Amino acid sequence: MINDERQNAKYAQAAGFDLQKSTAKGCPMKRKFIWKLALLAGVLSGCGAARPSKYYQLTLPSDPPPGAEHGAYPITLLLGPFRASHLYREDHIVYSSNGQNMGTYQYQRWSEPPSEMLVNILLRDLRSTGKYRGVDVLRSNSRGDFILYGRLYDFKEISSAPMKARLTIDLELREQKTGSTVWTHYYSYDEPVDGKDITAVVAALDRNAQRGMGEVKSSLDQYFSSRSLN
Repeated sequence: MINDERQNAKYAQAAGFDLQKSTAKGCPMKRKFIWKLALLAGVLSGCGAARPSKYYQLTLPSDPPPGAEHGAYPITLLLGPFRASHLYREDHIVYSSNGQNMGTYQYQRWSEPPSEMLVNILLRDLRSTGKYRGVDVLRSNSRGDFILYGRLYDFKEISSAPMKARLTIDLELREQKTGSTVWTHYYSYDEPVDGKDITAVVAALDRNAQRGMGEVKSSLDQYFSSRSLN
């Protein structure tokens, strides 16, 4: 708050009031009213244009090659949505300390919710291998042999020194024919942040996302390569 009377006089003058002439008339109620108007003029004068939001996105893997490789696994793999807290189903970038406190940046946002961006990265990663007959997202009319489900726990900045970018996710693969869970994978990693601004945080989260989804891709490959699918 501003307590300098000269500053209030400046705001009042900008609003069309002459405090010296008005207060000289000796009316306490009138002086009180004019001072309130002066303060209001000061507040209004400090209100500028709304600060624009900045949007960031994760790096998507390159387009998969056309066609499938010889010896591809004879299965169609479906990716279900990743369950997550509402914080990761919205577009704000999340931060926290090492404790329980969490918050979101007001003007720094993702182009899509993290739960959706991670599915898109994994989708492109799995397609790029050419080892599956088909890889697609789960829809009401989808037909596949296996469905991959995930639960996103963390995708956030850890603000304590040194700063880190944390990704924690749990995945499971269910076989459609039996309804049983045949594979699980848990990933949790803190990627160092090389800098102190939000751009460095986004870059670290992006590296962690690529690392994590790449690890999932390799683990699934190991599972299917060790299983007889014919």
